[in-house]
Amino acid sequence: MRHRRWRRHGGKLGASLLAWALALLFVVPFLWMLSSSLKRNIDVFSLPISWLPDPVHWANYADVWIGEKSMVTYYANSLIVTLTGVAGDLTTSAMAGYAFARLKFRGRDKIFLLYLATAIIPAQLLLVPRFMFFQQLGLYDTLWALILPGVFTVYGTFLLRQAFAAAPDALGEAARIDGANEWQVFWRVYLPLVRPMLAALAIISFVSTWNDYETPLVMLTTPSNFTIPLGLTTFADSEGGISAGLAMAAAVSALVPVATAFVLFQRQFVAALAHSGIK
Repeated sequence: MRHRRWRRHGGKLGASLLAWALALLFVVPFLWMLSSSLKRNIDVFSLPISWLPDPVHWANYADVWIGEKSMVTYYANSLIVTLTGVAGDLTTSAMAGYAFARLKFRGRDKIFLLYLATAIIPAQLLLVPRFMFFQQLGLYDTLWALILPGVFTVYGTFLLRQAFAAAPDALGEAARIDGANEWQVFWRVYLPLVRPMLAALAIISFVSTWNDYETPLVMLTTPSNFTIPLGLTTFADSEGGISAGLAMAAAVSALVPVATAFVLFQRQFVAALAHSGIK
């Protein structure tokens, strides 16, 4: 018995040490980025690596926010595109997911499968058609060219459809017996039940939109419309040289909204993963 107990505790200890080692492996690049953001350019790539900046160069953050290459405009553009896109994605995905899961109409399942099949099309193949489409509409080189494609997502509709389908039928039937219309059944009965899944979708949509580089690269040409991923490229000169300290300070600043969103919705995100795993 004692031997089995020691073996069990040894296995847990080994798994814990492996998990901590993997976590440290993933955290190291972020620690290096944070350390480099407080260094002078000449010290960023010095060997051996100095993890503690000496001296601490706070001027990098000052230059990033109020200097000649200020990223305030890029930050504002990214917030507008991301928050608007996430709000639109949650709205359309919730309504479409509810319709496909709870409303009965002719051809519902076939339409859903056809809509789901569009997910196999690589996003890169849609860049040129979208470019031509938005150019004809006069939306090219505007933030709307980034917002509108993210308002409707196949993944969000599928995720919410599965969440609504897993909810009990009796709740909706009881609400209808009490005189609730279809909108009230959706808004007051079923939508609160899928809040964890909405939080998970919000995090996924926020991160993917915030970090999107390809779409702004194709759709935007005016620097005042750049988002953060494009704005980071402005720290490189025409010869390919880069101001490493400024770039790292900008990258650290760009991580703040993503980390904030995850902290705010962490419990709901974990609950959604646990719920989907149980189902």
